[in-house]
Formats: sequence, structure tokens, C-alpha cells
Amino acid sequence: MRPARLVVDTNVLVSAMLWRGVPGQLLALADEHGIRLYTSRVLLDELHDVLHRPRLAKPVAATGHSADQMVAHYRRIATLVNAHRLAAPVSRDTDDDAVLACAVAAQADLVVTGDDDLLVLRRYADIEIITAAAAIARIRNARQSA
Repeated sequence: MRPARLVVDTNVLVSAMLWRGVPGQLLALADEHGIRLYTSRVLLDELHDVLHRPRLAKPVAATGHSADQMVAHYRRIATLVNAHRLAAPVSRDTDDDAVLACAVAAQADLVVTGDDDLLVLRRYADIEIITAAAAIARIRNARQSA
């Protein structure tokens, strides 16, 4: 069985990096269970921009790492794919189409997000779109079945 291939949306990554919680558990499971994480240049740039927002300066500092260090770490653990723009807009928020484009390029099994504009789609190009909690349950169930 090949490792699950995940594209994790920026909102989940930021939550995982700054506040741990369920998104943090997802990244830990990915590390422990050999799940493959994928990203694109657009998504890395978005992560960089979000982590450098002034309102996140204190939570970033509380981690003991800089925003640049967090982005660099994620770049090391995620595989960078060359994602092309979608032929036509899909999401209600067209900025979210970059997540879908990355998932298509990565041949992902799951898109993990907390964004309602993506979650409402439920699936795109045979790629399921789910929350971090649902992804954790899916990963744990797959491991128990294997």
C-alpha cells in the first residue's frame, strides 16, 4: 500500500505550527506514518506571507522559531510540485484554487483544510476534501486495517 498523499491547506498548517491541537496531531501522524505531504510554490509563498503577518508575531515568537524557520522546515518535509492553474475557477474563493491545483499536480488522495469554501466542494478530481480531524481518523483507520 502506497503512503497517503496529502495537500494541507495553509490554514491547517498555521494552526499546526502555532497552536498544535488537532492540526498539529495531523502533522505528527504524517511524520510517524510516512504520509507524504505535498505543496507548491504558491502555497509556500502563502504560508510565508501568513506567518509574517503582524498579528501572528507573538504566536510565532512563542514557538521559539522564526516564521522563516517554520516555512523552511515545512519545505523540507513536503514535496514541492509544479502546480498549474486550473483551467476554470472551481472554489467560491478563487484563491483556494491553488490548493486544488497543487492536489491535482501531486495526485493527492486528500486535501486537508478548515476552509469552508473548499470543504463545501467535498471532492475535486477524485480527491477528497476533508478536515484535519477527519484526516486523522482516516489515517488511523487505514493503519489499523493494514
